[in-house]
Amino acid sequence: MSTGTAAPPAQSPAPAKRATFGNVLSSEWTKIMTVKSTFWTMIAAVIVTIGLSLLLALAFTSAWDQMKPADRAQFDPASFGLVGINFGMVAFGVLGVLVITGEYATGMIRTALTAMPRRMEYLTAKVLVLGLITLVVGQIVAFASFLLSQLIFKSKDINASLGDDGVLRAVIGGGLYLALIAVIALGIGVLLRHTAGSVTTILGVLFVLPIIGSFLPGDWGRTVSKFLPSNAGGAIMTARPLDDMLSPWAGFGVFLLYTAIVLVAAFAVFQKRDA
Repeated sequence: MSTGTAAPPAQSPAPAKRATFGNVLSSEWTKIMTVKSTFWTMIAAVIVTIGLSLLLALAFTSAWDQMKPADRAQFDPASFGLVGINFGMVAFGVLGVLVITGEYATGMIRTALTAMPRRMEYLTAKVLVLGLITLVVGQIVAFASFLLSQLIFKSKDINASLGDDGVLRAVIGGGLYLALIAVIALGIGVLLRHTAGSVTTILGVLFVLPIIGSFLPGDWGRTVSKFLPSNAGGAIMTARPLDDMLSPWAGFGVFLLYTAIVLVAAFAVFQKRDA
Protein backbone atom coordinates (compact mmCIF):
# COMPACT_ATOMS: atom_id res chain seq x y z
CA MET A 1 0.00 0.00 0.00
CA SER A 2 1.46 3.33 -1.01
CA THR A 3 1.51 6.20 1.34
CA GLY A 4 1.26 9.82 0.14
CA THR A 5 2.85 12.82 1.72
CA ALA A 6 0.30 14.81 3.62
CA ALA A 7 -0.26 18.27 2.16
CA PRO A 8 0.77 21.09 4.49
CA PRO A 9 -2.16 22.83 6.08
CA ALA A 10 -3.27 25.87 4.17
CA GLN A 11 -2.15 29.09 5.77
CA SER A 12 -4.77 31.71 6.33
CA PRO A 13 -4.01 34.99 4.61
CA ALA A 14 -2.46 37.65 6.78
CA PRO A 15 -5.05 40.07 8.08
CA ALA A 16 -5.21 43.34 6.18
CA LYS A 17 -3.40 46.11 7.92
CA ARG A 18 -5.84 48.60 9.32
CA ALA A 19 -5.40 52.10 7.95
CA THR A 20 -4.55 54.56 10.69
CA PHE A 21 -5.18 58.26 10.93
CA GLY A 22 -1.43 58.82 10.85
CA ASN A 23 -1.18 56.90 7.57
CA VAL A 24 -3.86 59.10 6.05
CA LEU A 25 -2.13 62.27 7.24
CA SER A 26 1.11 61.09 5.65
CA SER A 27 -0.69 60.18 2.43
CA GLU A 28 -2.43 63.53 2.19
CA TRP A 29 0.83 65.36 2.81
CA THR A 30 2.49 63.39 -0.01
CA LYS A 31 -0.38 64.04 -2.41
CA ILE A 32 -0.48 67.79 -1.86
CA MET A 33 3.29 68.17 -2.12
CA THR A 34 3.77 65.95 -5.19
CA VAL A 35 0.68 66.45 -7.37
CA LYS A 36 1.75 68.95 -10.01
CA SER A 37 -1.47 70.96 -10.12
CA THR A 38 -1.52 71.68 -6.39
CA PHE A 39 2.23 72.30 -6.20
CA TRP A 40 2.26 74.85 -9.02
CA THR A 41 -0.89 76.51 -7.68
CA MET A 42 0.94 76.99 -4.39
CA ILE A 43 3.92 78.51 -6.19
CA ALA A 44 1.57 80.82 -8.11
CA ALA A 45 -0.01 81.91 -4.82
CA VAL A 46 3.40 82.94 -3.45
CA ILE A 47 4.42 84.83 -6.59
CA VAL A 48 1.10 86.63 -7.03
CA THR A 49 0.75 87.67 -3.39
CA ILE A 50 4.27 88.98 -2.90
CA GLY A 51 4.65 90.35 -6.43
CA LEU A 52 1.43 92.37 -6.42
CA SER A 53 2.13 93.69 -2.91
CA LEU A 54 5.44 95.09 -4.16
CA LEU A 55 4.03 96.46 -7.43
CA LEU A 56 1.19 98.23 -5.65
CA ALA A 57 3.58 99.59 -3.03
CA LEU A 58 5.71 101.06 -5.84
CA ALA A 59 2.62 102.56 -7.48
CA PHE A 60 1.47 104.05 -4.20
CA THR A 61 4.78 105.66 -3.32
CA SER A 62 5.11 107.12 -6.83
CA ALA A 63 1.74 108.86 -6.36
CA TRP A 64 2.34 109.89 -2.74
CA ASP A 65 3.43 113.46 -3.49
CA GLN A 66 0.29 114.12 -5.56
CA MET A 67 -2.12 112.69 -2.98
CA LYS A 68 -4.48 114.91 -1.02
CA PRO A 69 -3.84 115.33 2.73
CA ALA A 70 -7.11 113.53 3.52
CA ASP A 71 -6.01 110.51 1.50
CA ARG A 72 -2.62 110.48 3.19
CA ALA A 73 -4.30 110.52 6.58
CA GLN A 74 -6.21 107.35 5.67
CA PHE A 75 -3.03 105.50 4.67
CA ASP A 76 -2.40 102.31 6.66
CA PRO A 77 1.08 100.98 5.80
CA ALA A 78 0.27 97.57 7.28
CA SER A 79 -2.86 96.86 5.22
CA PHE A 80 -1.37 98.46 2.10
CA GLY A 81 1.71 96.30 2.53
CA LEU A 82 -0.53 93.23 2.54
CA VAL A 83 -2.74 94.28 -0.36
CA GLY A 84 -1.41 91.47 -2.57
CA ILE A 85 -3.25 89.01 -0.32
CA ASN A 86 -6.52 90.28 -1.79
CA PHE A 87 -5.41 88.87 -5.14
CA GLY A 88 -3.31 85.92 -3.98
CA MET A 89 -6.30 84.54 -2.11
CA VAL A 90 -7.66 83.43 -5.49
CA ALA A 91 -4.78 80.97 -5.84
CA PHE A 92 -5.28 79.74 -2.27
CA GLY A 93 -8.95 79.18 -3.04
CA VAL A 94 -8.13 77.26 -6.21
CA LEU A 95 -5.63 75.16 -4.25
CA GLY A 96 -8.29 74.22 -1.70
CA VAL A 97 -10.70 73.23 -4.46
CA LEU A 98 -8.16 71.12 -6.39
CA VAL A 99 -7.17 69.13 -3.30
CA ILE A 100 -10.55 67.40 -3.34
CA THR A 101 -12.10 67.87 -6.79
CA GLY A 102 -8.99 66.51 -8.48
CA GLU A 103 -9.67 63.18 -6.77
CA TYR A 104 -13.29 63.18 -7.92
CA ALA A 105 -12.21 63.97 -11.49
CA THR A 106 -9.73 61.08 -11.66
CA GLY A 107 -11.78 58.60 -9.62
CA MET A 108 -9.03 58.38 -7.01
CA ILE A 109 -11.56 59.25 -4.32
CA ARG A 110 -12.99 55.70 -4.59
CA THR A 111 -9.54 54.18 -4.16
CA ALA A 112 -8.82 56.43 -1.21
CA LEU A 113 -12.06 55.55 0.52
CA THR A 114 -11.49 51.86 -0.09
CA ALA A 115 -8.14 52.13 1.68
CA MET A 116 -9.60 54.36 4.39
CA PRO A 117 -13.35 53.68 4.68
CA ARG A 118 -13.75 55.84 7.77
CA ARG A 119 -14.80 58.93 5.88
CA MET A 120 -14.78 61.39 8.77
CA GLU A 121 -11.16 60.59 9.53
CA TYR A 122 -10.22 60.79 5.87
CA LEU A 123 -11.74 64.24 5.37
CA THR A 124 -10.40 65.46 8.72
CA ALA A 125 -6.89 64.48 7.67
CA LYS A 126 -7.30 66.31 4.36
CA VAL A 127 -8.53 69.47 6.09
CA LEU A 128 -5.72 69.38 8.67
CA VAL A 129 -2.94 68.86 6.12
CA LEU A 130 -4.29 71.54 3.78
CA GLY A 131 -4.78 73.93 6.69
CA LEU A 132 -1.26 73.39 8.00
CA ILE A 133 0.43 73.80 4.62
CA THR A 134 -1.53 76.90 3.67
CA LEU A 135 -1.02 78.40 7.13
CA VAL A 136 2.76 78.06 6.82
CA VAL A 137 2.80 79.33 3.23
CA GLY A 138 0.34 82.08 4.13
CA GLN A 139 2.52 83.33 6.97
CA ILE A 140 5.58 83.29 4.72
CA VAL A 141 3.91 85.37 2.01
CA ALA A 142 2.29 87.72 4.53
CA PHE A 143 5.57 88.51 6.30
CA ALA A 144 7.49 88.72 3.01
CA SER A 145 4.87 91.04 1.50
CA PHE A 146 4.84 93.29 4.54
CA LEU A 147 8.61 93.51 5.09
CA LEU A 148 9.47 94.06 1.44
CA SER A 149 6.73 96.65 0.91
CA GLN A 150 7.89 98.59 3.96
CA LEU A 151 11.31 98.91 2.34
CA ILE A 152 9.57 100.64 -0.56
CA PHE A 153 7.42 102.82 1.73
CA LYS A 154 10.54 103.84 3.59
CA SER A 155 11.61 105.94 0.60
CA LYS A 156 8.77 108.32 1.52
CA ASP A 157 9.17 107.78 5.27
CA ILE A 158 5.69 106.26 5.52
CA ASN A 159 6.71 102.75 6.54
CA ALA A 160 5.59 100.82 9.62
CA SER A 161 7.33 98.22 11.79
CA LEU A 162 6.12 95.01 13.36
CA GLY A 163 6.33 96.66 16.77
CA ASP A 164 3.73 99.31 15.93
CA ASP A 165 0.23 98.95 17.37
CA GLY A 166 -1.78 96.31 15.56
CA VAL A 167 0.82 95.64 12.87
CA LEU A 168 2.03 92.21 13.98
CA ARG A 169 -1.56 91.09 14.44
CA ALA A 170 -2.42 92.33 10.94
CA VAL A 171 0.47 90.43 9.34
CA ILE A 172 -0.20 87.19 11.20
CA GLY A 173 -3.89 87.65 10.44
CA GLY A 174 -3.09 87.79 6.73
CA GLY A 175 -1.64 84.29 6.88
CA LEU A 176 -4.58 83.02 8.92
CA TYR A 177 -7.02 84.53 6.43
CA LEU A 178 -5.37 82.77 3.49
CA ALA A 179 -5.40 79.41 5.29
CA LEU A 180 -9.11 79.71 6.08
CA ILE A 181 -9.88 80.61 2.46
CA ALA A 182 -8.20 77.38 1.34
CA VAL A 183 -10.17 75.37 3.91
CA ILE A 184 -13.48 76.96 2.91
CA ALA A 185 -12.65 76.23 -0.74
CA LEU A 186 -12.03 72.58 0.13
CA GLY A 187 -15.42 72.43 1.82
CA ILE A 188 -17.09 73.92 -1.25
CA GLY A 189 -15.25 71.37 -3.39
CA VAL A 190 -16.65 68.55 -1.25
CA LEU A 191 -20.17 69.93 -1.63
CA LEU A 192 -20.02 70.50 -5.41
CA ARG A 193 -17.46 67.84 -6.48
CA HIS A 194 -16.72 69.86 -9.62
CA THR A 195 -13.61 71.99 -10.15
CA ALA A 196 -15.05 74.72 -12.37
CA GLY A 197 -18.22 75.08 -10.33
CA SER A 198 -16.32 75.19 -7.05
CA VAL A 199 -13.79 77.76 -8.30
CA THR A 200 -16.63 79.91 -9.66
CA THR A 201 -18.41 79.70 -6.32
CA ILE A 202 -15.39 80.68 -4.23
CA LEU A 203 -14.61 83.59 -6.59
CA GLY A 204 -18.20 84.74 -6.36
CA VAL A 205 -18.10 84.67 -2.57
CA LEU A 206 -14.78 86.53 -2.36
CA PHE A 207 -15.24 89.08 -5.13
CA VAL A 208 -18.81 89.34 -6.39
CA LEU A 209 -20.60 89.53 -3.03
CA PRO A 210 -18.57 92.59 -1.87
CA ILE A 211 -19.45 94.38 -5.12
CA ILE A 212 -23.12 93.63 -4.61
CA GLY A 213 -22.84 94.74 -0.98
CA SER A 214 -21.38 98.08 -1.99
CA PHE A 215 -24.58 98.87 -3.93
CA LEU A 216 -26.94 98.16 -1.03
CA PRO A 217 -28.52 101.40 0.15
CA GLY A 218 -28.57 103.03 3.57
CA ASP A 219 -27.24 102.02 6.96
CA TRP A 220 -28.54 98.46 6.67
CA GLY A 221 -26.62 98.07 3.43
CA ARG A 222 -23.40 99.18 5.12
CA THR A 223 -24.07 96.81 7.98
CA VAL A 224 -24.69 93.85 5.67
CA SER A 225 -21.53 94.71 3.73
CA LYS A 226 -19.44 94.48 6.90
CA PHE A 227 -20.56 90.89 7.46
CA LEU A 228 -19.86 89.59 3.96
CA PRO A 229 -17.16 86.90 4.05
CA SER A 230 -14.20 88.69 2.45
CA ASN A 231 -15.00 92.02 4.13
CA ALA A 232 -15.25 90.38 7.53
CA GLY A 233 -12.16 88.22 7.08
CA GLY A 234 -10.10 91.05 5.61
CA ALA A 235 -10.65 93.18 8.72
CA ILE A 236 -7.93 91.19 10.51
CA MET A 237 -5.35 92.69 8.12
CA THR A 238 -5.99 96.31 9.14
CA ALA A 239 -3.84 97.92 11.82
CA ARG A 240 -6.21 100.88 12.04
CA PRO A 241 -9.91 100.04 12.50
CA LEU A 242 -12.18 101.57 9.85
CA ASP A 243 -15.77 102.75 10.19
CA ASP A 244 -16.96 100.65 7.27
CA MET A 245 -15.44 97.41 8.61
CA LEU A 246 -15.86 95.24 11.67
CA SER A 247 -13.12 95.34 14.28
CA PRO A 248 -10.22 93.01 13.38
CA TRP A 249 -11.00 90.16 15.76
CA ALA A 250 -14.77 90.48 15.38
CA GLY A 251 -14.41 90.23 11.61
CA PHE A 252 -12.10 87.27 11.91
CA GLY A 253 -14.58 85.59 14.25
CA VAL A 254 -17.34 86.02 11.66
CA PHE A 255 -15.07 84.50 9.00
CA LEU A 256 -14.32 81.57 11.31
CA LEU A 257 -18.07 81.05 11.66
CA TYR A 258 -18.47 80.96 7.87
CA THR A 259 -15.65 78.40 7.72
CA ALA A 260 -17.27 76.23 10.37
CA ILE A 261 -20.66 76.30 8.61
CA VAL A 262 -19.15 75.21 5.29
CA LEU A 263 -17.10 72.44 6.93
CA VAL A 264 -20.06 71.07 8.90
CA ALA A 265 -22.10 70.91 5.69
CA ALA A 266 -19.19 69.30 3.82
CA PHE A 267 -18.66 66.63 6.49
CA ALA A 268 -22.38 65.84 6.61
CA VAL A 269 -22.64 65.44 2.83
CA PHE A 270 -19.36 63.53 2.53
CA GLN A 271 -20.46 61.02 5.14
CA LYS A 272 -23.73 60.13 3.41
CA ARG A 273 -23.14 60.62 -0.31
CA ASP A 274 -21.70 57.97 -2.62
CA ALA A 275 -18.20 58.59 -3.95
